[in-house]
Amino acid sequence: MNKDRHIKKESILKALEKSLGVVTVACKSSDVPRSTYYKWLNEDEEFAKAVKDIENIALDFGESQLHKQIGDGNTSATIFFLKTKGKKRGYVERNELDLTSGDEPIKINVNIKGVEY
Repeated sequence: MNKDRHIKKESILKALEKSLGVVTVACKSSDVPRSTYYKWLNEDEEFAKAVKDIENIALDFGESQLHKQIGDGNTSATIFFLKTKGKKRGYVERNELDLTSGDEPIKINVNIKGVEY
């Protein structure tokens, strides 16, 4: 690999880590065009793995901040956590749809590949 390209890749990876994975910020600070970043991402498995690792670090950071807010008694953070992570325990909002039409039956037509049912 070209030494300059290797240095640029290292530069953008450091910038991605610093920006918590924000590509635009990392590209600007490392002077790498976004098109080049995405080319490397698609063509270089090692680079793509490093980017994925940085994305996971950013996600871990976000989760740690959420847990901190929950610990501080933030009701919204607690509700968000339960709605996203507590679904299996019943912490989920359900939308209800009332399909009643008085005493009349409801007819629903379905068209699958041109055939009416």
